[in-house]
Amino acid sequence: MILSELLSVEILRVIWWALLGILLIGFALTDGFDFGTAILLPFVAKTDVQRRVVINTVGPVWEGNQVWFILGGGAIFAAWPILYAVSFSGFYLALFAVLFALIIRPVSFKYRSKRDSKRWRNNWDRSLFISGFLPALLFGVTMGNVLQGAPFHLTEDMRPFYTGSFFGLLNPFALLAGLVSLFMMIMHGAAWICIKADGPIVERARIYGAWAALITAATFTLAGIFMFFGIEGYQFINEVDHNGPSNPLFNEVVRGGTWLTAYEIRPWIAIAPISGILGALMAWRAMRSKGEVVTLLWSKLSITGIIATVGLTMFPFILPSSTDPNSSLTVWDSSSSQLTLFVMLVATVIFMPLIMLYTAWVYKVLWGKVAEADVTENSSSLY
Repeated sequence: MILSELLSVEILRVIWWALLGILLIGFALTDGFDFGTAILLPFVAKTDVQRRVVINTVGPVWEGNQVWFILGGGAIFAAWPILYAVSFSGFYLALFAVLFALIIRPVSFKYRSKRDSKRWRNNWDRSLFISGFLPALLFGVTMGNVLQGAPFHLTEDMRPFYTGSFFGLLNPFALLAGLVSLFMMIMHGAAWICIKADGPIVERARIYGAWAALITAATFTLAGIFMFFGIEGYQFINEVDHNGPSNPLFNEVVRGGTWLTAYEIRPWIAIAPISGILGALMAWRAMRSKGEVVTLLWSKLSITGIIATVGLTMFPFILPSSTDPNSSLTVWDSSSSQLTLFVMLVATVIFMPLIMLYTAWVYKVLWGKVAEADVTENSSSLY
């Protein structure tokens, strides 16, 4: 109880804001190369055996990688219930499309090699491509809309009403953010293939991955310029009570200025966008020089920097409202109670290290390249 008293609501809110970001980054770093590998499948593999090699580079780990997505959704539900209610209802169709992709992925993995039919396998390969393309694009589109603010408002009794539409999400800035996410995942997938495969597959992956890395850096930079000149920021009129109740309507928020004002207030956060661009450029260089592990590490740095840029730029806002700025959700007014946040933190401190240790052990056991000979000799047991 002494510890729970030392951890104020303000501190717990910041901790859970950071943990949510870590979970999203963890999901992108792990399941991200699954998405990228699926997108690259039709381009880097020209024969059935080569496609099976590419599929089996992620075959043993893709299920475990999805845990990060589940943990992220659970964290939003428990730590940020108002955010969960608004985002999962407002972005319902976009999230349903992502869910559809995540459902067809395991089906494609399991059934693709069940029949020795070219048409059968090509159809499942297309499904795998879709299962990687849709989430990679739509997660970025979602982030683009979060930066612009979502069209929702809260009633006096805290009921959220979303007034937008699915096609309204497909605006120019959001689509640009979607391209950043898409090519970021392609870069990451190519880096993973370079480690796990060999031969002509890797040579093709390096070509596509190098281009994806350059496009990631370019589109991310373009999005920053777009955000400076074309996207309004949000700000409080008066300083809010960081330990206050979870009711956004108690605050007064206005639109105006730019999100990049955050870099004047907290100059140190510039490390995030710098890491995003530097990591992509160094991943391009590593692919050109035929690096393997180092390519994946630079790709990870880029992804971490790009995702962290969104959270650090918007802080303390989590989901602004474009139609009613006073309904905007922030770190200080949309969390669960102090007790809930503390109990969840204790559980996280206990179980998160166990999950990470188990994940590291799995990757160690399953480390090594997948060769065409492996697929040929183990045709009945591999994907």
